[in-house]
Amino acid sequence: MIKEQIKDKELLDHISSLPDDKREVFLIADGEVRVSAVSATRMINEMSANHHTGLLETYMLGQGYIAGALLSSEVKGNDRIRLEIECGGPVKGMSIEAWACGAVRGYLLQNPIVLDHELKSLDTNEIYGPGFLTVTKILEGAKTPFSGQIMMEYGHLAQDLALYYKQSQETPSLFALSVHFDKLGRVWGAGGLFMQALPGCGDDVLTSLQNKASSISDIGTFISEGGTLKDYMEKEFSSFGVMRLDSSPIGFSCPCSKKGFEGYLKNLPEDEKKEILQGEFPLVLQCFNCGTEYKFEKSELEALFTEEK
Repeated sequence: MIKEQIKDKELLDHISSLPDDKREVFLIADGEVRVSAVSATRMINEMSANHHTGLLETYMLGQGYIAGALLSSEVKGNDRIRLEIECGGPVKGMSIEAWACGAVRGYLLQNPIVLDHELKSLDTNEIYGPGFLTVTKILEGAKTPFSGQIMMEYGHLAQDLALYYKQSQETPSLFALSVHFDKLGRVWGAGGLFMQALPGCGDDVLTSLQNKASSISDIGTFISEGGTLKDYMEKEFSSFGVMRLDSSPIGFSCPCSKKGFEGYLKNLPEDEKKEILQGEFPLVLQCFNCGTEYKFEKSELEALFTEEK
């Protein structure tokens, strides 16, 4: 993977002034509720630079990346989780992969998103349209992935993820996904929450949390002002009692490489290799997941194909 440089110096200085991106896990309400929280300002800005996204695309894909980072708190070791949306709206869908170690990558099926009218708000319902949301856990050593799917009812990723956990795992859950822009349309703060009721959680606790959720401050704005996840949790949920369990870094990362693409090219049929050598150069191959472009000159491919023979 090759990361594009963020060229806006003021934005870079702002990102550098914030605490590092991370994922933290907390228990609240005497251990009855588990909360995963992420701060992701640098990750979303790096994602935007690599995928060359506009404001709307950054907002949509940014929410997906934050959701992926939150969901990855449910896997361990070398396991990863995949979030996929297929829909009939202008965005067509997205694909996000997140590893237990905190690496997140993914892409929009339609970038840029083509609209037939000007948006009056960032209401994502009409951008998604009717569609399906799928969550897949890919566990090391397991013969097959574990997957579940729901029809999207809300057209808002946070609400539809909560619906997924309610339907597929019978677990009351709540998500908050925040990408906060400044007046110039730059991502100034980004973060999210994933709250899950643990077995034995009382109805009174769930009711209290549902009431509280409607009034909590925007986590992306809080992070943009230099606040930490621990500060946010203690500010918003102090009455529930907050205990931090774990903290780990997250970031925009993809295991792709030029060598990996060389392997792909080596295995092409001979007629396709000949066709490539007769085409224009440099040959540019792009990783959908991170937007990295790998360039191959004709001499490189001639040597590569000869080596294979």
